[in-house]
Amino acid sequence: MRRLEPDLCVIGGGAGGLAVAAGAVQMGASVVLIERGRMGGDCLNYGCVPSKSLLATARLAGGCRRGTALGLRLAPPDIDFAAIADSVMQVVAAIAPNDSVERFEGLGVTVLRGDARFIDAATVAAADATIRARRYVIATGSEPFVPSIPGLDGVSFLTNETIFANRETVRHLLVIGGGPVGIELAYAYRELGCAVTVIDSGRLLPRDDPELVAILAERLEAEGIVLHPETAIARVGTAPEGIAIELADGRRIAGSHLLVAAGRRANLHALDVAAAGIVTNAAGIVVDARLRTTNRRIFAIGDVNGGPQFTHAALYEAGIVIRNALFRLPAHADYGALPWVTYTDPELAQVGLTEAAARATRETVRVLRWPFAENDRAHTERDTSGLIKVTVGRRGRILGASIVGAGAGDLILPWALAVSQKLKIGAVANLIVPYPTRGEAGKRAAGSYYTASLFGPRTRRLVRLLARLG
Repeated sequence: MRRLEPDLCVIGGGAGGLAVAAGAVQMGASVVLIERGRMGGDCLNYGCVPSKSLLATARLAGGCRRGTALGLRLAPPDIDFAAIADSVMQVVAAIAPNDSVERFEGLGVTVLRGDARFIDAATVAAADATIRARRYVIATGSEPFVPSIPGLDGVSFLTNETIFANRETVRHLLVIGGGPVGIELAYAYRELGCAVTVIDSGRLLPRDDPELVAILAERLEAEGIVLHPETAIARVGTAPEGIAIELADGRRIAGSHLLVAAGRRANLHALDVAAAGIVTNAAGIVVDARLRTTNRRIFAIGDVNGGPQFTHAALYEAGIVIRNALFRLPAHADYGALPWVTYTDPELAQVGLTEAAARATRETVRVLRWPFAENDRAHTERDTSGLIKVTVGRRGRILGASIVGAGAGDLILPWALAVSQKLKIGAVANLIVPYPTRGEAGKRAAGSYYTASLFGPRTRRLVRLLARLG
């Protein structure tokens, strides 16, 4: 076997691992990258890229149905699931060269294809090589979690790793799981004309602000999606329609296809992390604030470390690891200003503390709201549902923001900057915002912080006094 002794060995060719490998090799480090599956990992092949491609198709289909609100009489779209799958895969193929073996070998990375396995605390075996690197980065991501539901192992079901390749007509999609993946795909398939039912044992989108989740849920139900939060499943089985789910209360729901979107679990297959002295828990690999494992030579980033399961979180962590591993700087991960988005219609976005989390700190909190029903741009687009909600702490410091509405994923950006830079609400209230934009709703919410004092009795008395003085 070959013996390799690089500065850095990265295990996993998903978004986070590729970012570390590309950054490190261009900074002069020697790098070995190990990937057993598809380069690009979950984000490119089964996650962000295909899901947002499918959602773009779904929005266009939904827009055709709602054209009458704008005075347009459009024919209902003819949905071709095989053609949709081809279109999604074309998008993946267009982006794939950026993550390819050829590109990374061109950068100077040694790429090994196959499983990686720790032999001891300092050695990894993969393909035809034994690697002894100065530092290691585990970035193996996560995989769909399949819950232990009686009968589930006896039926055919989809996960995020298989649904984007679906070429069959879907009449009724049953979704187990009301998190971001389940809700986004439920929305997409409903817009494509399918009946959709979502079942979750807990509440929908539990990480998000309940007030805004309720607004989104109401909109989804108005579009025809049947939601069953906090509902237990007794068993799953086959039915003439395809799949049948029996709920714990005895109700039976049948559909043509089943999607299991009940969360994800860290991908640790074949790694034998125990041989390297790496401690794990139910969430994944245990890391400290510098993203080091219990073996200080080894870092873990992305879904595998049990932290926030977002591509942008993995990319952020890649920068933390490069500073630690290459430059020995004590960089620490801080997720206080980490934004996230659920890409339904309306979109749901969050950064910083929700109202409940802010109040739990026992800090004095003010909550500012501004509905899109009072935003001119929203009216011009005939889409006034949703609102922006901002939590503000002592002396006007911005603690967090939640947005539900069209384009919420883009509208959250200035609030992410505000939270990360510890800005006060006046920084947003005093912005000059172009008219008409949805961004005005944020400025109006910020301005409402001053409404009571600016238009109160003291201000009126002052104005009258100054008027008398000429």
